[in-house]
Amino acid sequence: MATRNDSLVRHLICIALMLQSADIFADWREAVPNAHLLGSGDMRVFGFSVYSAQFWSPRLIAGEPLVADAPFALELTYSRAISRDDLVEASIKEIRRLSPYGLNSELMGRWEREMQHAFVNVRAGDRITGVYVPGEGVRFYFGDNLRRVVRDEAFAKAFFAIWLDPRTRNPELRAQLLGGSKPRGR
Repeated sequence: MATRNDSLVRHLICIALMLQSADIFADWREAVPNAHLLGSGDMRVFGFSVYSAQFWSPRLIAGEPLVADAPFALELTYSRAISRDDLVEASIKEIRRLSPYGLNSELMGRWEREMQHAFVNVRAGDRITGVYVPGEGVRFYFGDNLRRVVRDEAFAKAFFAIWLDPRTRNPELRAQLLGGSKPRGR
């Protein structure tokens, strides 16, 4: 009788763990229901491809402004090897540049640590997807596997501003991601 009870307890524990960790096994598409590819483009530096980007959203009309209560996903497929430290450093630099007001060092330190946990060293062909979840923050996926959830909506907005803010370093890529035409005069 005791072995049957032990077995039952083990099975119940396994079921509870599986239910709690369902997000770990879910791919990013479950967080963005009805997602459609809105736009895509390539990030190039000095003519060399760094990554290709795809922007997924449930919105059906290209060129509409982003709304804060709609989830979306930004998927980056890398063309070359880049270290985690370089990814984090470049992200922090852009977040600081785009911030409308100075961000304190304690907050930036926390965000840097979150990115150190979320990012990996990438090689050509690797894919990282960031998913904006309204009211929650951002989920980072490596391939199809959830790597990190950052429950900080301010961080999520600051992070995605790197690509989606009108002051981005690459307005052509932003326009392509949002499904609009390329900006003129650049």
